[in-house]
Amino acid sequence: MNNSKDSIKDSVKNIVFQPRVLVVDDEVRIQEVCHRLLTEEGCDVEVAENGIKGLKMIEEKHFDIILLDLMMPGMSGLDVLTDVKSRHPDTVVIVITGYATLEHSIETMKKGAFDFLSKPFSPQQLRVVISKAIEFIHTLQDIATEKSRMRVMINTLNNGVLTTDNQKRIALANPAFLKMIGCRKKSVIGHTVSEFIKDPRLLDMIDQAIEQPEDIFAEITDEITMPTSTKKDDMIIGVRCIPFRDRLKRNLGSITVFNDITALKKIDQLKSDFVSMVAHEIKSPLNSILMQLNIVLDGLAGELTDKQKEILQKSSNRVKSLTALSTELLDISKIESGLINQEREELDLIELIKDQVVLYRDQANSKSIHLIIKKTRKEIRMMGNRTNIEEVISNLISNAIRYSPDGGKITVLADEKSDCAKIMVSDTGFGIPQKELEHIFDKFFRVKNEKTRHINGTGLGLAIVKNVVEAHHGTIEVESEVDKGTCFSIYFPKSKYKI
Repeated sequence: MNNSKDSIKDSVKNIVFQPRVLVVDDEVRIQEVCHRLLTEEGCDVEVAENGIKGLKMIEEKHFDIILLDLMMPGMSGLDVLTDVKSRHPDTVVIVITGYATLEHSIETMKKGAFDFLSKPFSPQQLRVVISKAIEFIHTLQDIATEKSRMRVMINTLNNGVLTTDNQKRIALANPAFLKMIGCRKKSVIGHTVSEFIKDPRLLDMIDQAIEQPEDIFAEITDEITMPTSTKKDDMIIGVRCIPFRDRLKRNLGSITVFNDITALKKIDQLKSDFVSMVAHEIKSPLNSILMQLNIVLDGLAGELTDKQKEILQKSSNRVKSLTALSTELLDISKIESGLINQEREELDLIELIKDQVVLYRDQANSKSIHLIIKKTRKEIRMMGNRTNIEEVISNLISNAIRYSPDGGKITVLADEKSDCAKIMVSDTGFGIPQKELEHIFDKFFRVKNEKTRHINGTGLGLAIVKNVVEAHHGTIEVESEVDKGTCFSIYFPKSKYKI
């Protein structure tokens, strides 16, 4: 008994308002018992002796819980229940009946009753059912509060947010999204996505998210150019799309987030243009300096002492490093400017790998490194820019040689899957610490430790590789373990997809 009392009072404390209870019953005894007991429990209780008066009171004031007698003169409890649930669906109705048959219970539940009490009932039974009702109200309140909080948060985001059901009908679209697509409608809920979005790539991303099999959960990302209603430049939108699933991993729809990256792209372009200009301007003077140093080193300007030759050779090597840096900076600028997308042809990856291995054989042999090609197929075709794909293979092999100790092993292979061509370069070198793996494709980033600090490089090679791969709609993955080696795997669309 005491436990029941405590549980009701605890339930009342858990909600932020005093529960309003209306007792609709023609028996004075029931009215008095319910009023007294529930008032003691912290509820605001009112009574009505019939259904007509009860409905009038409900019109004037909201009640959270209604205790409703089924058998009353004038208007039956079932009619009152039907009226209440049609106008106040969030009100919890508990039916009181002296005829608690299975048929009555089923009928009241069908009409929206939360629970029922059979006459005569004890104070403990009343407390239990009211406690359940208050907990239910508390849960609904939490859900409503969370939905409201989420709605306010999403509506104030600068990023656009679009959610759909699995039939591609819009379930949520915040103001930022509507502004990005130039939609002036205040509400688009319930409409199909294709009514407002015409970009085929964006529609395809939503399709892919909705159709993802349950054993895969992948984020689909892309950059999409959207025209604006003004004469300003087009917007560049970063788009991320994922499936929305229930606890059984069934796809209920999609969630898409839109981020306006136009300003970032412009800044990035300015940086690339500046780097390109600087690299271009310093390349010619560096070549001239290198040519003059070579003339002096060859003895054409007079005899040199051994010490002089040593100093000039170091200077020449430094100039060569700067020349290589300017060349790689120009390559990066070309890639970021989109020039890499030009002049593509059908390539045989097996042939390209063989040529690059031959080119680096002597360098590998000088460190006693076993450089091999693992045979898979006679030929593997893909569409790409020959110079850029050669640069990718060249960078990976040269990196593997530089970052492998003497006597190591480097394996290069090309293979194909059902929908892609693969290039893999693995070595038994120094490896990359796990915490640094996420940075290896950043510009100018180099792994520096006791074993690698003496190795020269610009830190641009892998950045170029990643940019070339992505420009060819490919992906690159890396696995590495310190002192055991590193493996780079690249996946390109095969030639039948004609990039």
